[in-house]
Amino acid sequence: MRKNKAIKRLILPDPKFNDTLVTRFVNMMMLDGKKSLAFKIFYDALEIVEAKKQDEEKSALEVWKDALSNVMPHVEVRSRRVGGATFQIPMQIRPDRKVSLAMKWMISYTRKRNDKTMAQKLAAEVLAAAKEEGAAVKKRMDTHKMAEANKAFSHFRF
Repeated sequence: MRKNKAIKRLILPDPKFNDTLVTRFVNMMMLDGKKSLAFKIFYDALEIVEAKKQDEEKSALEVWKDALSNVMPHVEVRSRRVGGATFQIPMQIRPDRKVSLAMKWMISYTRKRNDKTMAQKLAAEVLAAAKEEGAAVKKRMDTHKMAEANKAFSHFRF
């Protein structure tokens, strides 16, 4: 690379749960710099999850973390040009990229849901992902299937 690597910024933990993962999720969910609104949506969604969840010994935050881990991909395909042909090569994903991909997928499929408010949409997606169903988990499965189908090209790894 021409320039030196950018330093990672420190993310402050959220006020309610004191968790940096929550802040990362809220930062990705935020639109137009309205962070307080994004936090309100997230906390409202967790209250809905708390009311609707089946597993009584887990808190809503733990259900959300389980949902996020169910959406996390382990392998992805990357395009690589070899001799005029482009191959999809399966590769392992770095841990921080796993988390950010899972968050992006969860938020994008939350926005596409058909519920009244964003908090209800997010709660529904979290509950679905916690049960290993829903659109975000399907996206992970599709990514894994694609990597499995292109396993023959893994020797082109760079």
